[in-house]
Amino acid sequence: RRRFRSASSCGSRAVAAMAPHRAVAAFPAAALLLLLLLPPAVASAGLSGYFGTKSRYEEVNPHLVQDPLSLGPAAAESRLPAACAPLQLRALLRHGTRYPTAGQIRRLGELHARLRRRPAAAAAACPAAADLAAWQMWYEESLDGRLAPQGRRDMELLARRLAARFPALFAARRRLVLASSSKHRCLQSGAAFRRGLGPSLSLGSDEVEVEVNDSLMRFFDHCAKFVALVEENDGAMCQVNAFKEGPEMRKVLEKVANALCLPVEELNADLVQVAFLTCSYELAIKNVTSPWCSLFSEEDAKVLEYLNDLKQYWKRGYGYDINSRSSCILFQDIFQHLDKAVEESKSSKPISSPLIVQVGHAETLQPLLALMGFFKDDEPLKANNYVRQTHRKFRSGRIVPYAANLVFVLYHCDQVKTSEEEYQVQMLLNEKLMVFHHSNETISTYADLKDYYKDILENCHFKEECELPKVNNTAIDEL
Repeated sequence: RRRFRSASSCGSRAVAAMAPHRAVAAFPAAALLLLLLLPPAVASAGLSGYFGTKSRYEEVNPHLVQDPLSLGPAAAESRLPAACAPLQLRALLRHGTRYPTAGQIRRLGELHARLRRRPAAAAAACPAAADLAAWQMWYEESLDGRLAPQGRRDMELLARRLAARFPALFAARRRLVLASSSKHRCLQSGAAFRRGLGPSLSLGSDEVEVEVNDSLMRFFDHCAKFVALVEENDGAMCQVNAFKEGPEMRKVLEKVANALCLPVEELNADLVQVAFLTCSYELAIKNVTSPWCSLFSEEDAKVLEYLNDLKQYWKRGYGYDINSRSSCILFQDIFQHLDKAVEESKSSKPISSPLIVQVGHAETLQPLLALMGFFKDDEPLKANNYVRQTHRKFRSGRIVPYAANLVFVLYHCDQVKTSEEEYQVQMLLNEKLMVFHHSNETISTYADLKDYYKDILENCHFKEECELPKVNNTAIDEL
């Protein structure tokens, strides 16, 4: 695949020309043993709200810390008329808590080895570095992004809560369609979700296969324009790279270097981010406060969260139009199944697919939410507006933490005034009702919802959106 490179400046023609978004588990024995010998749970006070896409699901639903099966206060907000009955539930899930990737583990190992090589005499002057040198590096590259035991628990508990919230849909003899990305962590998350339902469905545990469907769950891999102009384009992440070199990150870098008694030249933004993410992994996987957390204050965490959010914004969110337009294949598939359920209901037929559960990634959910216009700020996230974005809507840790879930529920309602009101829809993100843009309500008639997204449903064609412009001097300008 051809790589399109821009000049180093974020203002270069190549990047500026890209169109802005349109609004509308097997484990190594040593690792497993360590997990069985975990110390008592401790909260990473002050930092855990800023881990971005590496955030625990409990950060968006704190009531689950005390009671993992609690439906929470949001469950009482339905406001549905009593005469409405659910017909279909379509759930898009991000996989549960996972281990770091091999690349992250390798960088952590390099940083840890550097601290261990320090002379013993230097330890007295640098207690933080000494503590980290003594920390046991238990991550192995073979763990490479695989689902952690906590990730299985995330999925099983989510399944049980959804079944409790929508008992009619999850009742016995209802058909479950279960699909997943081809990634191991997603397949295992799907299997764990099914296990969480236990005997509530009449199907035996081996009767529901997890279908692999990368065309929907990893649509971004199949979009040539996205791959060439964003994924593999060095210039597309210029705002991210500029922030890494900016004053906010420089301050964090100097502080960490000072705490570790290292020359600041020996660190860079990527190494500091690995140290910060290790703090997040230890909390999510083990529920402990890692010594790596001691390097960071809450203000540091906010800066590092912004670095994470910048990447999500420009690679998966509103930064470039193709990020979200590539998800129209998934968006349209959702409505095709809703359409089918409506037609079956009108014909007094049984709903053929009352439960559709699909497991993907943060990269599956984030573009879809952007396509629908959610969490869009008035001002784009950039390297030079960190302070102005303090209260931004686009915070990836609040939107797509581990086990994030976007749920569409279609209802059939009796005792209505018009035929349009007979079919209504709600959307939930992380088990909380979302407010629709067109109605400012948490419920919409299905007809109104389809009308609001008419342009995407009728005019967003995956093949055309993702076709790579002809390679010439103005290729990127064609975006």
